[in-house]
Amino acid sequence: MKRTVIFYKTADGKCPIQGFLDSLPAKAARKVTWVLNLLEDLDVVPSTYFKKLGGTTGIYECRVQFGSNAYRIFCFFDSGSVIVLTHGFQKKSRKTPMSEIERAESFRRDLLGRRPKNE
Repeated sequence: MKRTVIFYKTADGKCPIQGFLDSLPAKAARKVTWVLNLLEDLDVVPSTYFKKLGGTTGIYECRVQFGSNAYRIFCFFDSGSVIVLTHGFQKKSRKTPMSEIERAESFRRDLLGRRPKNE
């Protein structure tokens, strides 16, 4: 099954994931791109790189390790095989901050709420 990765945009056109990607050092950005390609190309993505977050409504995290830095990109599935990337951050502790998860959930609700009801 082929998946497509797209970027979430707010109603006013802002793209939080783009800002995150633009802030990364070049080599880290290349690793992120490599992991995102795995999402599109592999039928089963290893949980090292992609994992559903427990206690959420359909929020996944794309996990990128580069050197001693851990990056997380939040996303969700839309219409089956489309993965919508919402935003990312550099992980500094073992536990993913609840505020980041809530932000991803609010982006998901926003996007789905802007849809025509007959889709």
